[in-house]
Amino acid sequence: MFFFSKFFWQMIRMKSGHIIAFGGIFILVSSFLAYWLEPDTFGNPFNGFWWVMTTVTTVGYGDFYPHTVPGKCLGVVLYVFGIGLISIAISKVVDKLFIYQRKKEEGKLKYTGRGHFVIIDWNRQAEHTIEEIFRTDPAAEVVLIAQLPKTPSYHPQVHYIKGNPVREETLEMANLGEARAVFIFSDDTMGQGPGAQIITDPAFIDGKTLLVATAIERNYAHVYSIAEIRDRHNLGSFKHVKIDDFVFGNETISHMAVRSAFNPGTTSIFNQLLTRDEGEDLYEVCKKPHWLTFRHAFEDLLNQGATLISDGVHLNINQRLNEPIPEESRLFVICTAEVFEKVKNRV
Repeated sequence: MFFFSKFFWQMIRMKSGHIIAFGGIFILVSSFLAYWLEPDTFGNPFNGFWWVMTTVTTVGYGDFYPHTVPGKCLGVVLYVFGIGLISIAISKVVDKLFIYQRKKEEGKLKYTGRGHFVIIDWNRQAEHTIEEIFRTDPAAEVVLIAQLPKTPSYHPQVHYIKGNPVREETLEMANLGEARAVFIFSDDTMGQGPGAQIITDPAFIDGKTLLVATAIERNYAHVYSIAEIRDRHNLGSFKHVKIDDFVFGNETISHMAVRSAFNPGTTSIFNQLLTRDEGEDLYEVCKKPHWLTFRHAFEDLLNQGATLISDGVHLNINQRLNEPIPEESRLFVICTAEVFEKVKNRV
């Protein structure tokens, strides 16, 4: 009895990879040995494998079983050692899965995918951004960087990284170099945990955003970046940092509210352009070879049900219809998703 206790205790203390490999070898050897001892009973090695597996997992269908003394002795070995060995191996695998899940929730696993969206810092804007990303592209992958104890989002396509976004090793954990775009949201907290304090001065908040943007530009300037700024007057501080686009969170809300007050109904128009839940939306279309001027593009798109509104910079397309379309122009239209698919696939 002492021998068996010592044996299984040594098995438990073995590394998971070793115990799984040992279990696999034990099953394979037992399968071929069962066939070798009783070829007429099992017919082929696979049936021997089937009998070994049903034995060590205590299923015991009874469709195959040994008839000779050597075969029954092998069965006794499987009862004594095999069942305990496979139980330990299965528990090791389950432990590995639990450890993996815990590390994933705590943001300790590196993301290895590519073409993903990286979101830095967690707030309501970040939450809405993730929802909008999945509404736009249900197959998208999102990596969230924050300094929370556990992931705030349990969506299967959201990978959490815990760490300071200013540090290069944190950005490397998010595989930022292979990302499609990065969103830098304002962090108005100082410290972590229950004792964290709320920062009210926009200068300090935007200062933290600037520090993160500088860290990203230093090694990942090629990644498209969008930063949230609390105070428009701080925009000049970002002029030496390569940020592709800016969002003025609270200011944008105020502008929409005022526009709605002076021009009732404008909010619903903005909402249609900001989300893809209903109505028409904003899309980018590629320049066609036969579109020499903005007029050619405008009229052709209009006939298909889309309205050309911008070249990626200006909104005065209707005043520049006779101008040739520059090669670097990015043409944006307003239309439904069905019309966009038709325009996109048309040669």
